[in-house]
Amino acid sequence: MLTSPVVSPSKETTSLVFDASILQKETNIPSQFIWPDHEKPLLEPSPQLDVPPIDLKAFFSGEPHDVSNATRLVNSACQEHGFFQVFNHGVDVKLINEAHEMMNLFFGMPLLEKQKAQRKFGDYCGYASSFTNRFSSKLPWKETLSFRYSADPNCSTIVRDYFLNVMGEDFSDFGRVCQEYSEAMSKLSLDILELLGMSLGIERSHFRDIYKDNDSIMRLNYYPPCQKPDLTLGTGPHCDPTSLTILHQDDVGGLQVFVDQKWHSVTPRPEAFVVNIGDTFMALSNGLYKSCLHRAVVNRDSPRKSLAFFLSPRMNKVVRPPTALVEDENSRKYPDFMWSTLLEFTQKHYRADMKTLDAFSNWLQMERNKI
Repeated sequence: MLTSPVVSPSKETTSLVFDASILQKETNIPSQFIWPDHEKPLLEPSPQLDVPPIDLKAFFSGEPHDVSNATRLVNSACQEHGFFQVFNHGVDVKLINEAHEMMNLFFGMPLLEKQKAQRKFGDYCGYASSFTNRFSSKLPWKETLSFRYSADPNCSTIVRDYFLNVMGEDFSDFGRVCQEYSEAMSKLSLDILELLGMSLGIERSHFRDIYKDNDSIMRLNYYPPCQKPDLTLGTGPHCDPTSLTILHQDDVGGLQVFVDQKWHSVTPRPEAFVVNIGDTFMALSNGLYKSCLHRAVVNRDSPRKSLAFFLSPRMNKVVRPPTALVEDENSRKYPDFMWSTLLEFTQKHYRADMKTLDAFSNWLQMERNKI
């Protein structure tokens, strides 16, 4: 049985428009954005989450002590909550800054201009103003722009082409920066996968080989100020259904992770990326590594922006843990599945939350029993 609201367009919200330039000044928050009492954020500061910093340059130096230290820290964090940070990651600081500048440019445009890239129901690409066309309640206080990235050599300009086709020639530079940033995230994710492979005690190239032709999602997030930040959430509690998330935050905090029955904050570090395990990689690790509940809170004074790269395998890739992590078939935590099936499940049937993978496994079994 599904435990989260089924994803479907809502008649109640078809006329609702999330215009950040207006709503960020509004003291009377529309009811669709007000969350239940047990999910509302507390205004007092949250304790800080221990998110270990991993020096990737040291890890790839091959020095035994550095390699052992990195794999130990990652293994411990991923079994506990699935979050860690990487620095000395090799991504050009200038490129990161350019990506943030482009994000500022896009979300600073009038709503009608942004809506040229309006996301269609059932699709994961495009502009979404608080997902008002998908959900009828517990709406997030944010805007997003999502687009597909593919490491397939035949799709080497996929991001640039998307912006040219959807937004026009004026977005040529925007598309170039987003293409280069996505490529850098894809490269970084493959490096991180080597680290994860070693931390799980399997061949370090195993996961890199699975994701070398990844078909991933890049998302720009904008959380405008809110005059009643204790009533709403920028992003509700959920686990990412994808494999890995590589996040770069601006200097405005807001990311929180649920550990030991309480919410913890993750402090932004401009020189680092926050990495977290998603449901698909949790399945690949046979449940050894955790896809942890997290959310984003908003504040009264400052907008918050972040760049999120959601690593995903090729659409037709079968997700199955390596034999070294499975003692026998009875120890399997999740059934085999194609990534495209899980993606469709979260876009058309289920609103991602803390139980997405369990709900998907049950739904998948019911669908297979029908055959």
